[in-house]
Amino acid sequence: QLDPENTGFIGVETFASLVHSHELPLDPAKLDMLVALAQGNDEGQVCYQELVDLISSKRSSSFKRAIANGQRALPRDVLLDETGLGFYKRFVRYVAYEILPCEMDRRWYFYQHRTCPPPVFMAAVTLTQIIVFLCYGARLNKWVLQTYHPEYMKSPLVYHPGHRARAWRFLTYMFMHVGLEQLGFNALLQLMIGVPLEMVHGILRISFLYLAGVLAGSLTVSITDMRAPLVGGSGGVYALCSAHLANVVM
Repeated sequence: QLDPENTGFIGVETFASLVHSHELPLDPAKLDMLVALAQGNDEGQVCYQELVDLISSKRSSSFKRAIANGQRALPRDVLLDETGLGFYKRFVRYVAYEILPCEMDRRWYFYQHRTCPPPVFMAAVTLTQIIVFLCYGARLNKWVLQTYHPEYMKSPLVYHPGHRARAWRFLTYMFMHVGLEQLGFNALLQLMIGVPLEMVHGILRISFLYLAGVLAGSLTVSITDMRAPLVGGSGGVYALCSAHLANVVM
């Protein structure tokens, strides 16, 4: 009845009346979002298959979130037009625009963001790296090119292909750095890219991504150069930058 010509598409007004007839708890802003996700042709009509994919979570969880939070109004204003925001909410808005490419996803993230759990992983890694660097700097009385000090290479944290049997070194080398320049560069990128990514994607995904990058770095050195020691969290930083590359391009 809704699609007598069997085209697979129905008009937006027809779809809206269908939603209202079934008394689905969607405010107008969320209905607009659902229609935008399900539109499948140049005429702006709603595609049946797109709608089925949304409901079955093949494409997005936006539909389920809209139904689950149907009684909560979602403002239609663009996030950049929001005024009177505190410092933290402005930071959340910044994260939404840095990490999420779609305006609808940005609005969902902004209005549903929760401070618990906080993005502690990247902050903890960065703080540990700074503490380790300060401890070795004070101990060796050397703040630049610490790897040239003979005592530095005796650290149980440094990775060296000759010590591959000590498996913890494949990861712990990320806490050691050559000097202030390397530490500062890595710490800056970890906080500027890693923390926003962790806020959006969660601690489990970002910790796995970062540690996978660190492990990939030590494994690569273990294969390509059997004599070179390895320090620094650059492998994890490269993994974070690669994950963020799609957002930069888009």
